[in-house]
Amino acid sequence: MTDEQDTRGLPSLLLQELHEPVAARYGVRLLLARDDLTHPELPGNKWRKLKHNLRAARAQSHSTLLTFGGAFSNHLAAVAAAGRLEGFRTIGLVRGEETRPLNPTLARAAADGMLLHYLDRETYRRKQEPELLAELLARTGPAYVLPEGGTNALALPGCAELIPELTAQADFDAVAVACGTGGTLAGLLTGLDGQKAVVGVAALKNGGFLREEVDALTQAATGRQYANWSLHPDYHFGGYARFSAELLDFIQRFAARHGVLLDPLYTGKLLFGVLDLIDKGYFRRGSTVVALHTGGLQGWAGFRQRYAARSAWWPAAS
Repeated sequence: MTDEQDTRGLPSLLLQELHEPVAARYGVRLLLARDDLTHPELPGNKWRKLKHNLRAARAQSHSTLLTFGGAFSNHLAAVAAAGRLEGFRTIGLVRGEETRPLNPTLARAAADGMLLHYLDRETYRRKQEPELLAELLARTGPAYVLPEGGTNALALPGCAELIPELTAQADFDAVAVACGTGGTLAGLLTGLDGQKAVVGVAALKNGGFLREEVDALTQAATGRQYANWSLHPDYHFGGYARFSAELLDFIQRFAARHGVLLDPLYTGKLLFGVLDLIDKGYFRRGSTVVALHTGGLQGWAGFRQRYAARSAWWPAAS
């Protein structure tokens, strides 16, 4: 898979100016990096995390990708799509018991050719143990193993490639990104190499563990830890994939103002947090902040299925 193949027919990263009253009041220029638009079937950070891993899988002569995820995982959906597009067999080990019919995320993964196997929650918690992994591979056959969420050392260079794409278009002071496993934030740090700032908004409750995760990832990738970043754990809205009327209302109003749909798991929390930080004076007057739209819109189908009775507004099905 060459660089030419990676970019053929794909648009360059679009930066969209967000005219928000709070940003104008505090003298902050706010841009939205539309990485949700840069790959027609694998948008956002999931593709960037997979890019160099797929190269490694080919170099190691693997024809199968094996990975892990919850029943509504963006990562499972992305690996399944990548397998179909790049000619890999894919296996998804799903947390929890099988339910029928499949939810929208798993149905889409299966339609892309992913073989789904289910692990009870106790077994799933042991997924990183070498003995269990060896047992699973004995059942499934040889495979290139991708971790839950797609974050490993090879995920970082793909995310780091965002930085030259951004700097080619704008002079900015900070990049803000939603954090689940910390891989995208760590990749941005390695791309910036100590310059400018990265602002992380944790999407999970009790996301403080991300501080150690990010430091460990950058240390493994570059031999360095970086000081030019911050983590903000107070915008999780109850936890990962939890329903919040306040967050849903924010996403609806944001879409009406800017014509951009955010997702309820990551980017909705990110933009809510960034605007709140601006309102608290976190960014200096005259600064330019880039918020990264990492995609994840497939998650709306599952979110709608779970919480349809609790809101009068949902985005149109994609």
